[in-house]
Amino acid sequence: MATRSYPTDLTEEQKKLLEPLIPAPKVRGRPRTVDIWAVLNAIFYVLRTGSAWRMMPHDFPAWQTVYYYFRQWKKAGVFTAMNDALRIAARTSDGRNREPSAAIVDSQSVKTTEQGGPRGYDAGKKVNGRKRHVLVDTTGLLLAVAVHAADIQDRDGAKLLLEKVKDSLPCLQLIWADGGYAGQLIDWVKDTCHWILEIVKRPADQKGFSVLPRRWVVERTFAWIGRYRRLNRDYEAQTETSEAFIYAAMTHLMVRRLARLNIS
Repeated sequence: MATRSYPTDLTEEQKKLLEPLIPAPKVRGRPRTVDIWAVLNAIFYVLRTGSAWRMMPHDFPAWQTVYYYFRQWKKAGVFTAMNDALRIAARTSDGRNREPSAAIVDSQSVKTTEQGGPRGYDAGKKVNGRKRHVLVDTTGLLLAVAVHAADIQDRDGAKLLLEKVKDSLPCLQLIWADGGYAGQLIDWVKDTCHWILEIVKRPADQKGFSVLPRRWVVERTFAWIGRYRRLNRDYEAQTETSEAFIYAAMTHLMVRRLARLNIS
């Protein structure tokens, strides 16, 4: 096995897991000459360290090349497909069904930079930026993400998220959420998606912090995402880029986990 230059570099075991998910070279045009694994390593380096594209170490391919592949794969939904395939592998390796029957929804508000793009002020969290709405399974693995301005209410943001996946999760029946999603959204989820939205309520006599059933799972997912410094803020001009980075972060997390389990 070749010596890894950076902790984010893919091992041979991880490459075997990702190889079927890498897009094949185009039939027409110039043949691919770049090392595609070096490109993927560079993307994971940028994501994990928070580096700007132009400030990548010189032992990676040229930043323009890496960014080109990232942009093309973002448009083609490659990172979403990687996330979905590895999530299924992780679930089956854990003895679970391929598709979840229950999920948890929540949002996280993060600050943006001067880069531009959609943004707003979340008065509840006192954050000027964007919200990341995520839907995760009961183990915390990502089913879908939608990034939007932070001034959009959780109930409306959840609709943007669930609209994306209402036809692609055939086994889903139940979604847990906190009190911010109560109200008309429950009927909308039932009528539009044919799922049950169950609100996990805080005990009336509770004082201070306590772990709520099911709610801690999605908070752990946000903690996983937070390990990737590019995601500590939203640096992207386009929300689609932010979503692609989140799918890529979960891909990196899962491929490392599966490789440790020797899943082929």
